[in-house]
Amino acid sequence: MNHTSKHSVTTIASGIVMGAAALGAPATASAQTSSAQKPTVVLVHGAWADASSWNGVIRILHGNGYTVVAAANPLRSLKGDAASVNTLVRSIHGPVVLVGHSYGGAVITDAVSGLDNVKALVYVAGYAPDKGESAISLTGRFTGSAVETALAQPVSLPEGGVDLYIQQGKFHSVIAADVPEGEASLMAAEQRPATQAALTAETESAGWKTIPSWFIYGSADMAIPAAAHAFMAERAKARKTMVVNGASHLVMVSHPNEVAALIEQAAQSK
Repeated sequence: MNHTSKHSVTTIASGIVMGAAALGAPATASAQTSSAQKPTVVLVHGAWADASSWNGVIRILHGNGYTVVAAANPLRSLKGDAASVNTLVRSIHGPVVLVGHSYGGAVITDAVSGLDNVKALVYVAGYAPDKGESAISLTGRFTGSAVETALAQPVSLPEGGVDLYIQQGKFHSVIAADVPEGEASLMAAEQRPATQAALTAETESAGWKTIPSWFIYGSADMAIPAAAHAFMAERAKARKTMVVNGASHLVMVSHPNEVAALIEQAAQSK
């Protein structure tokens, strides 16, 4: 990956940002005095999660004066999920930083079509597909994903198709290895399924081609291989790519400070 002034890669070891002083702890600001000058941050969760997976990041962003909306991603179809986020963003006055985790990255990539108030896209261990690509097809281009062997028996839907879950006994090791086991077990029990159709649907537009993007992911992601993240970030000519050493797919749960710092950098960008 090229190390240039515009497109740089930062590695985080043991929770410490190495060689990136600009990503130090954000200055605390009052929501009452600074929220008018800050973009709204819209967070979009991925499959086998819900909006609560952003709790740690939200606390930090709130503390630094940001208005945050954690969208309820339906996880039913890529087109429908993107339309849901698109409608939400249209209702927000002023600039928006759109953040997607995992499959939520594919959703925000499609959702920006026709929007003029999204100033930045932030991919948190998220898919950034090109037109005609799906989440599944991107994963399949690289080795290292353990999701296929961790899937539970598909659940048939009345209208056709199936819902996909992660086996609860494998959730911790495959999705959340660096999250405390007790917390991971709760998330496994509460996981929201995605339809197989959503994960295999092809993207209709690629927002990262026209909107600046930022990427952060864990080096030990067992759901989307690190090589896939690196490929997508380089292809998108990301403004900054941050790799958290040893972090799992749920990097925003295990490393909320780093994720929030990158979101704030995207929010403050020109």
